[in-house]
Amino acid sequence: MTDVTLQNVTKQFGPIKALNDVSFSIKDGEFFVLLGHTGAGKTTTLRVIAGLERQDKGHVLFDNQEVDAMTPADRDIAFVFQQYSLYPTMSVYDNLAFPLRSPLRRTPEAEIRQRVESAAEKLRISHLLTRKTARLSGGEMQRVSIGRAIVRSPRIFLMDEPLSNLDAKLREALRVELQHLQKIEGSTTLFVTHDQVEALTMADRIAVMKEGRIVQIGTPDDIYDRPATMFVAELVGTPGINLFQANHQNGALAVENSSIQFALGASAADLPSAFVLGVRPEDVQPDPNGDFSGQVTLIEPLGVETILHIKVGEQTLLSNVSGMTSWRIGDTIRFNIARERLHFFEPKQQQRIAVKQAVAASV
Repeated sequence: MTDVTLQNVTKQFGPIKALNDVSFSIKDGEFFVLLGHTGAGKTTTLRVIAGLERQDKGHVLFDNQEVDAMTPADRDIAFVFQQYSLYPTMSVYDNLAFPLRSPLRRTPEAEIRQRVESAAEKLRISHLLTRKTARLSGGEMQRVSIGRAIVRSPRIFLMDEPLSNLDAKLREALRVELQHLQKIEGSTTLFVTHDQVEALTMADRIAVMKEGRIVQIGTPDDIYDRPATMFVAELVGTPGINLFQANHQNGALAVENSSIQFALGASAADLPSAFVLGVRPEDVQPDPNGDFSGQVTLIEPLGVETILHIKVGEQTLLSNVSGMTSWRIGDTIRFNIARERLHFFEPKQQQRIAVKQAVAASV
């Protein structure tokens, strides 16, 4: 497999800068995910790596060798598209065999059969090999599309939201299978998605993109627990992070328009007088002896968990609690906030503020 590096890549379409000085490296055998909203530049990044688009500035390297002048065929990549791009009149077997029968490859038919049958077994589609792809379900077609990439044994797999057209249950099943397959094969994989659950559950590392730029690169834990910006903090996590305008005076933090106040201790020295406070919903937990009090205004029971909306003054916090709950709308509820897990952001630039996590009790 292959290390892949982008160095200061910029790509412009007319007045729109789709990629703006993008740099990152993917390690050999790594499952690397590009995460961002539609229009962030994720697919353009894939197309530049594949050679389907030529960057205006910067370089693409495979194993520290520039590939800018190489054609897509010479780069030896496998691209799995969001749309399945299969030949409907061909059987599953012939669709899988198609890239190996290219005049550039001239793969012997015995080797083609071995590779096709091996890929089909891994993807659990051996029983479909004689069926026309026009008669397959969406999940089966996506498996064939992935299999057509696997038989190639390419230098890198590029996957452009391959699960987004599937229903939720099938998407979850294929997500697990793709992870398992990638680890078995040890393949270098760049996976594009707008779905933060896919990113957090599948990736070795994630690069968050916004408006053609890389905002943060890190492990799923880094992205979730140490978001570099408010944008990243809001992008990951279900339900979304609680964000409040807050300030501190004489070492005491106060959330604006609420009764939430507590001592900051040594943390106060690192903070400006006004900032944005971030609290993950799982860090807001009901407690009969809790330091804070509010009113339950909405309950979202989801079976394995329940989301409580708690109003404190003019502010509403989301609390994510395990299982079902006996709370009712209108109840007064006491709760605590995990103060060692607070997030602080600069209000204008919206960058993370690093502080000493040494907060004290409520005041």
